[in-house]
Amino acid sequence: MLKRHNKVMLLTLAASLSVTSLVACSSKSNTPAGSNAAPASAAPAATTSGPKPELKSLQIWQKDDYNTYPVAKFLEQKTGYKVQYDMLPQDKAADKLNILIASGEPYDAVTTGGTTDFKALFADYAKKGALTDLGPLIDKFGPNIKASVDPAVLEAAKVDGKLYAIPTKTISFAGESLYVRQDWLDKVGMKAPTTLDELVAVLKAFKEKDPGGNGDKNIPLTIKSEAMFINNIVGAFGMPLFWNDVNGKLTPRILDPAFKDYVTFASDLFKQGLLDKEFAANKDATAKEKFTSGRAGMIMIHWADVPVVNDALVKNNPNAKANYIPALKGKDGKVGLSAATGFDRITFIPKASKHAEDAIKWMNAKLEPATFKEMAIGQEGKHYTFKDGAYTPIQPIFTDERNQANNFLMGTDDKNYPTYWQARVRKDMRLFDAWNFMNTIEPESTRIKDPLGLAPYLPEFSKNFQQLNTMVGDYTTKLIFGAEPISGIEAFQAKFKSSGGDASYKEVNDWYATAKK
Repeated sequence: MLKRHNKVMLLTLAASLSVTSLVACSSKSNTPAGSNAAPASAAPAATTSGPKPELKSLQIWQKDDYNTYPVAKFLEQKTGYKVQYDMLPQDKAADKLNILIASGEPYDAVTTGGTTDFKALFADYAKKGALTDLGPLIDKFGPNIKASVDPAVLEAAKVDGKLYAIPTKTISFAGESLYVRQDWLDKVGMKAPTTLDELVAVLKAFKEKDPGGNGDKNIPLTIKSEAMFINNIVGAFGMPLFWNDVNGKLTPRILDPAFKDYVTFASDLFKQGLLDKEFAANKDATAKEKFTSGRAGMIMIHWADVPVVNDALVKNNPNAKANYIPALKGKDGKVGLSAATGFDRITFIPKASKHAEDAIKWMNAKLEPATFKEMAIGQEGKHYTFKDGAYTPIQPIFTDERNQANNFLMGTDDKNYPTYWQARVRKDMRLFDAWNFMNTIEPESTRIKDPLGLAPYLPEFSKNFQQLNTMVGDYTTKLIFGAEPISGIEAFQAKFKSSGGDASYKEVNDWYATAKK
């Protein structure tokens, strides 16, 4: 799964190249989730009568070459298909994808992220006729796909009633929260905060009592620039998600009555020197360096970053210790960490593909239960052990041969994969402890799932999402920084509504009214 299932990649839809010219030119099992037994296949994978063609697949970026990664060879042996893998770039992936689709590059499968911007781009391709309708092909050649992938997830991937993609379902968990120097807490004689008031008290102690030994250069809380809505803190104001249920209506943060309270609180942290004065300029690496070098006492990070952050922290200070704080409660008892739902990624077949039928046969073969399990976590006794319902990786071979197996997924065994997947967070017990704290130890009520995760394609919402989200983010940063007066919020809300916010709100809630029934 993607490391940052709830982080939205920047996309300039206005720069999207037209794909119209391309179109004109190119002619479940009952096995318990914790069981070690694989479910029976719905039907054998369809086979071809002659030699199988070599397929061409475009994947999301990863640090290693797909073609030489062990999973590629395993899949070739199991499915009989040799595949040439290419990657989208790490930066501006959408721009590159637009060029490839518009130029008619004959990929037999394209996998992108599953974030709202890529869902919008995928739907745009489908509406312009640039993608293959997968419904008839799956009916004929995809019994494992139909048996494995959650029907609700497949339904959410439809555009105008037709299925144009095989989605890989996001495993719902909380990802980012506030991570604190435990040794700083010990030095100031305080416990991890559980409320907003306690948080302020801790940050003040970090500023005034110099637990880091930096004098007046201590940074109580640091964040990266795009984290103007600080996870955990914003949840204590009832706004853990981009859109939250407010009195039965899904409401964007900027129109939420709690928005003003949140920016007032965050602005006060900034004015008091409790929030990093340079946060608006911080890259992700900058914020992490401030924390790991010993200058900052608290940071907002994803649990997947914990081992690397801890290694750097202990290298600089062997006695340093850090932990996640609990989900904070607001004055009215509100609490919440955002939990992902929906698509982790999307796989579609362009009309330019020369082997659409074989591409579906290949994807279907990957979802044969035993093949899928071995692709995802390897062989028992070699890559993992299984005991008491838990999969534990054997190192270093699991990391060497299955660490990036998730990037080969094109749909999952949605009944069993959430259990298989947990082997990935047991690669490092620091990683597991961080994930486990937020997603098992903390009460289930603290994890708020995104109701828009499995929404169907919503044209107005998709068209406006990135522009509006960027607009709100920039404005929120200026409010916290003091560059805009809080008294101007109503004027900005009016601008938001007239810039597509009203149309998006109506469309989203027309759907939400039916989804709740």
